[in-house]
Amino acid sequence: MSKTIQLLAGIAAVALLATPVWAQQTTVKYMTFSAAPNYIAQLEETIAAFEAQHPDINVEYETAAFGDYFTKLQTLVASRSLPDTFELNYENFVTYAERNALLDLNPLIEADEGFDVGIYNPTALSAFALDGKQYGLVESFSNVVLYYNKDLFDAAGVDYPTADWTWEDELAAAQALTKADAGVWGTFSPIQFWEFYKTIAQNGGAVLNADKTEVTLASPENIEALTWMVDKVNTYKVTPSDAEMGGQSPEDLFKAGKIAMLRTGIWMLGAFADAPFAWDIALEPGKTQKAHHFFANGVAVSAQTQNAEAAYEWIKFLTASKEAVEIRIAAGWELPAVTDEAALEGYLAQPTPESREVVFEALDTAVVPPVIGNWNQLTDAVGKELDEAKLGRKTPEQALTDAAAIVQGLL
Repeated sequence: MSKTIQLLAGIAAVALLATPVWAQQTTVKYMTFSAAPNYIAQLEETIAAFEAQHPDINVEYETAAFGDYFTKLQTLVASRSLPDTFELNYENFVTYAERNALLDLNPLIEADEGFDVGIYNPTALSAFALDGKQYGLVESFSNVVLYYNKDLFDAAGVDYPTADWTWEDELAAAQALTKADAGVWGTFSPIQFWEFYKTIAQNGGAVLNADKTEVTLASPENIEALTWMVDKVNTYKVTPSDAEMGGQSPEDLFKAGKIAMLRTGIWMLGAFADAPFAWDIALEPGKTQKAHHFFANGVAVSAQTQNAEAAYEWIKFLTASKEAVEIRIAAGWELPAVTDEAALEGYLAQPTPESREVVFEALDTAVVPPVIGNWNQLTDAVGKELDEAKLGRKTPEQALTDAAAIVQGLL
């Protein structure tokens, strides 16, 4: 070998060693449920934008329907063949973090001098942290707010809901708005687990204590809250019973002008856009404090990945880049959990509903589900007892006492 060839080979070797591992046309595998089936084109557009900025990283994606996604993910965990990056909702995040399936991102974040996690809503970002370790970056969020039919309020001469409304204010308005002979109901919120854990928080209650070692289901605050939920149907008759709904969803009844106030998710904003009446949204009333649902999807990196730096670059782009945020907002593909109002201008500028900023204001009083390892068993057990109270087969106190005994066994 000539000295010239040896010199060139040596230079090439040094250059290779100086090049980041992920810059050698690395392939990052990504698995998602939220893109399928309606947002595949947007996911591909996001990947194309990322690869244009990172020509040495190739992203390969795989999708699965939500109903199948976590069964498949569990299989991949068991076989130690997780993709480099994958999507998790908050309810399942804790399980995977506790199984040591996720990479702690803190070292990568701390080494990334050009990136500030302040770009994320702090409530949303903290949902994907556990024991001081950041195991995921928040991708999107949704919450539940109070929708109200302005035309019905105007016809009844009732003032619109305000941020300082209490349950008592809601009840007074609902009684004035209910027109039984016309099949119009003043208010609606479902009596089920997902509504229950948020409603008890509005009265200072909780399903579990802070460190999740004790069940607090049968507390006086929770009994009072469940009584309030049931009484709106059976005592005050401002909320329709299951029979009175006739198999229709509350969202359909609201859009038909038959429910004046409805607690439902911000995912219904688009569905109500063509409602034949004026409507808006407000913060939910509370008893002793405000509380709003918080649902979030995040993106994690596998603890076994061989491409940690490239994987981190991908999930950072997917969750926080201007390009990804704009693509999501334009498509209505959930709501990015970023704080930059300029980036969210396309969302906030939409004319209906007028009070769209309420979506972000609700994050200030967000509550997350009381997730434990036996999560599905907990929701099933509490849900069954809530049904017993709703149908009048048990008092709220008895139903919650019975539920508490079951959940304590799960701990």
